[in-house]
Amino acid sequence: MLTSACTQDRDTNSAVIATAQADSNTTAPAVPADSSAQPQDTIAAAPAPVEETPIPDTAAYDYPGPRPLAGAIMPQKRIIAYYGNLLSKRMGILGELPPEQMLQKLDEEVAKWNEADPGTPVQPALHAIVVTAQGHPSAGGKYRLRMADKMIDDVLEIAKQRDAIVFLDIQVGQSTLQEEIPALEKYLKLPHVHLGIDPEFSMKRGGVPGRRIGTYDAEDINYATKYLADLAKEHNLPPKILVVHRFTQGMVTNTENITLRPEVQIVMHMDGWGGPVLKKDTYRAYIQKEPVQFTGFKIFYKNDLKKPPGRLMTPEELLSLNPKPLYIQYQ
Repeated sequence: MLTSACTQDRDTNSAVIATAQADSNTTAPAVPADSSAQPQDTIAAAPAPVEETPIPDTAAYDYPGPRPLAGAIMPQKRIIAYYGNLLSKRMGILGELPPEQMLQKLDEEVAKWNEADPGTPVQPALHAIVVTAQGHPSAGGKYRLRMADKMIDDVLEIAKQRDAIVFLDIQVGQSTLQEEIPALEKYLKLPHVHLGIDPEFSMKRGGVPGRRIGTYDAEDINYATKYLADLAKEHNLPPKILVVHRFTQGMVTNTENITLRPEVQIVMHMDGWGGPVLKKDTYRAYIQKEPVQFTGFKIFYKNDLKKPPGRLMTPEELLSLNPKPLYIQYQ
């Protein structure tokens, strides 16, 4: 089995099966640059939408795609996100610690980033895996497990304590975005809820998640952004954010064909683990060369310590990258 970029240890997702809706989970470390339940009737109440002033027409805007619409979060703010699943202690910091301790630790990271780059205010976020890839066919034969609505509602309630935005992350297995995204529509219609998709576990060519790395094409990403854009226009929402995980070349194909829409901000997110040199090489090889629009970077509290020099990268180090990531995820 491959070592997972989306789990803290070698771990299956069996811990979440009992409380999930329907229908294990592992990845590769960062690759060096030269290497080839039933729905609930109600949803947790949404906080007031984040109001942002759009960038003035006279201000410099150095990112691909259309200028941000009113209410857009980036590039005015940097997102600092805690990732995981409330039902598993091994899938990330979001579920590893009790909510109060987790939020206190998130506060500490936010403070570090505000000190390191006071010119870019921090927007805290919780990034929850709500469809988890599985190492067995599962009830629908799709090698994926949908979380119960209660888990998502709990994340939304926790997020309210810090005025945090929320990302719902999808690992489709042998399912598709066309099947999984609409199932989350009632949440994605909330102004503070955004989307993450993980090509690693998209087994569109068959196979078992975790035994090899999956892929998405520009066509898949264009489906996701059109869906989000249509929701934003229909319900008069501020721009949505789509986070796409990536740590190999083949995880995302034909990036030049990705359509950039004013209603959706795309983050191409470096999702591999390892030492600082390896992680920076991976960022340069697979993110910097094909940023698409905005960029992200993941820090693993445990896995990044496994390789020399056995330390986490600092905000100052990440700010030295080009382009500077505007989405930072901690697992």
